[in-house]
Amino acid sequence: MLAVIITANVSCNQKIIAQKKVAKQPNVVFILIDDLGWADTSPFGSTFYETPNISKLASEGMKFTNAYAACPVCSPTRASIMSGKYPVTMNTTDWFGAPQPQAIEKNIKNKKNFPLLPASYISHLPLKEETIAEALKTAGYNTFIAGKWHLGEEEKYWPEHQGFDINKGGYFMGHPNLNRKLDYDGYFSPYGNPRLEDGPKGEYLPMRLAAETNHFMEENKDKPFFAYFSMYSVHTPLQASEELIEKYRKKREKLGLTDEVGKEGNVNVRLNQSNITYAAMVEAMDIAVGKVLDKIKELGIEDNTLVVFFSDNGGLSTTEGMPTSNLPLRGGKGWMYEGGIREPMIVRWPKVVEPGSVCATPIISNDFYPTILNALHLPLIPSQHTGGKSILPLLEQKKMENRPLFWHYPHYGNQGGAPASAVRDGHWKLIHWYVEDRYELFNLKDDIGEHNNLVKKNPKETEKLKQELQAWLKSENAILPQKWNN
Repeated sequence: MLAVIITANVSCNQKIIAQKKVAKQPNVVFILIDDLGWADTSPFGSTFYETPNISKLASEGMKFTNAYAACPVCSPTRASIMSGKYPVTMNTTDWFGAPQPQAIEKNIKNKKNFPLLPASYISHLPLKEETIAEALKTAGYNTFIAGKWHLGEEEKYWPEHQGFDINKGGYFMGHPNLNRKLDYDGYFSPYGNPRLEDGPKGEYLPMRLAAETNHFMEENKDKPFFAYFSMYSVHTPLQASEELIEKYRKKREKLGLTDEVGKEGNVNVRLNQSNITYAAMVEAMDIAVGKVLDKIKELGIEDNTLVVFFSDNGGLSTTEGMPTSNLPLRGGKGWMYEGGIREPMIVRWPKVVEPGSVCATPIISNDFYPTILNALHLPLIPSQHTGGKSILPLLEQKKMENRPLFWHYPHYGNQGGAPASAVRDGHWKLIHWYVEDRYELFNLKDDIGEHNNLVKKNPKETEKLKQELQAWLKSENAILPQKWNN
């Protein structure tokens, strides 16, 4: 049919070109921030950190107030986004590089620190999984990643072998390479990154990754593309420009802020947002995001570009400098409480998503895969995205049926968290802590901070959620923590 049309006259050809331009598949720009807490941006309640570009994005799109990462640490959540599966389905349940139980078991001192032996896990995204990048590439999309990957140590598991045409900065490391002996300067060039050429000395990584993303979009503005802008920010090491640090030093002094610290279990937890370097990093992240959003508008592709903004786990509020606070949420990165898994999420898609809208329906990171396919009118792959469900109806201001969401983290987090599984169904959330075989039940509608354990007051709801959680774990062949061998 196309060959016949091409032999027509010039005016007819011009019409065909115009039609093809109008019919161009939508682009997808997926912005994933590392370790950004639910309350770390202005539209989600922060008054110390300044994020005008993210605020503008929220005013132009839909803000999700109950969006969840599939895990309280990074690699499993990132694997869930790429695969559309729960991490437990692939047994990718801990951050890639965490010690396996065999290594823990060798040190007898660990019996005191780890009352149970944590579960084993697979430390790479299996190549048999058809990633969202591979699915879109098959559909004719040009695919690109700028930034963090952290889904396998060996090169064969890196982005260019998982569906990405261009890889700018994605390899096995989960944070910028700060190694003074080798002159690698973390967030500042030289980066020591095998997938990102060094820029001028002192170049700041977020701005470089934004520039790489903008160059890719400019080169592909007339073709459908998938740009995965996966920032290393705001993960440690804490580094930012002296100009922004000084800005927040003055702001902290003006507001009379001090570092307020409490307790979460046996570890300290930050109770307020006052860290000046972290604040500078958040604003720098916002500036980089703004550069990408501005480029989309400059290229005239804004109406035909689906933009997703998300984080891979909760903010770092315990240990490792505890630079941020997730209040009113409890806990943070590495914890099964809301502070570890509830994320800031915004979706902008002009002519589909109502500007300034808010959605309170719970969603999870596994949902992105089928949602993107659904939004682009591409066939779903039910055998692949088994843990996700398309939330396109929510983007179109329609309702979705309630469904339970699940988590399984049978490990000890570096941040003080312990092995646990959880389920949220409606407003109810049940956590099973394996070390003491203990359950906690919370009504998140009335108690977003998870202060009141209602297990004893609501035995019927507790038993219902127990059965849901146990049935799910069984269906997923979940590996559980074990007692030590004597």
